[in-house]
Amino acid sequence: MLVEFSVENFRSIHMRQTFSMVAAPRLRRKGNTFEPELNGERFPRLLKVAAVYGPNASGKSSLVSALALIPRIASHQPDTSDAELPVSPFRFCPNARKKPSCFEVHFIHEKMRYEFILHLTKERITKEKLVIHPKGKEVVLYERTASENNKDEYFISPDLEGGEIVIEAWKQLTNPKTLFISQAVANSNTELNQLRTPFLWLQKGVMPINSRLSRLTPGVLTVLNEVPEISDELAEYLSDLDIPISKIKQEIKEVEVDNAESYNDDFSRKLDNFEKNHNKTTLTHKTSLGEADFDLKEESDGTKSLLGFWLPLKIANMKRNITSALVIDELDSSLHPSIIASIVERHLNSTDDFQLIFTTHDTHLMDTRLLRRDQLWLTDRDETGATQLRSIHDFAGRESEDIEKRYFEGKYRGIPFVRKGY
Repeated sequence: MLVEFSVENFRSIHMRQTFSMVAAPRLRRKGNTFEPELNGERFPRLLKVAAVYGPNASGKSSLVSALALIPRIASHQPDTSDAELPVSPFRFCPNARKKPSCFEVHFIHEKMRYEFILHLTKERITKEKLVIHPKGKEVVLYERTASENNKDEYFISPDLEGGEIVIEAWKQLTNPKTLFISQAVANSNTELNQLRTPFLWLQKGVMPINSRLSRLTPGVLTVLNEVPEISDELAEYLSDLDIPISKIKQEIKEVEVDNAESYNDDFSRKLDNFEKNHNKTTLTHKTSLGEADFDLKEESDGTKSLLGFWLPLKIANMKRNITSALVIDELDSSLHPSIIASIVERHLNSTDDFQLIFTTHDTHLMDTRLLRRDQLWLTDRDETGATQLRSIHDFAGRESEDIEKRYFEGKYRGIPFVRKGY
């Protein structure tokens, strides 16, 4: 489970900004929270859902991209080319351009609490640190820091599994652009789980969707092609969201089969190739007058977005899947506010064991009958162009106040300033 995430000097984010899924005490709607499972440690409850609001270009997408960066770096393969690491420091400050981007993620996995710290420039990883909290005690397992002469220096805990010779080999295999933990896991046997367990979460614990949900449709069709019996489940899912589809069927010529977990960039890049191979997908709509078949290309962007949203939901709910946070940029794209509210409410009332985090402009969700104050976050730009991230719970106010009304009155900031008469 995601506990907290901090980022500094990345895209529109200049100074350290922290996003937290820790539930505030004494707020009502306890059902919107859950108690994390930890061995020998009591810990505050965590939030099931969080929504991030803000004007265009205020940093919402920067936050999603920052959350997506750690799994991207954790999955990075050793590269002998001069390819740069995927970071972009804050550009408005000349000093910031020379400094590393900094990320810190606090998470719970397999009943253990972890903190992972990562600093990097486009040229190299400058700091990497893993902290565990067995029974609430803080233990630094390892820390790697780039020295002034551009060489890595290590602190290794005596508690770290592997032994001196193996750990030294891990160091030698770690190049400036790859993680020490990834090399350790790749070059150790499966019995050494002390690093493997948190590393798997770093790779797959956060599932970021930072493209339009409709772009995931090819992935859905690939799954349907391989497992046709899922079509009834998918049709029921759409019907529950007031899309009157009773049946989905498809005829396939030759389809380049993708791994269903390559839910983001891979599907986007291969969309054109998929559509060349894809013959026909038919959705049967049912009304009081009868049924009619429609080609997928005739469906609205909203229907395609809901089809796309089904895929990460399915992946997150797979048995043995370790995804604990599904992060979606612009969940409300092409979707009616009532459908968004229904999706959020269904997740809050479900037994799904992952958190849903999304950016949106749909202020209908600013309703304390649905979400708590600590589940609503705001991004805003300061006078330097830097993103400021705050929870509505940070502002003074009653728990039952009309949050949407106060938001448009500018009480929390985070709304665009548009010149009149434009």
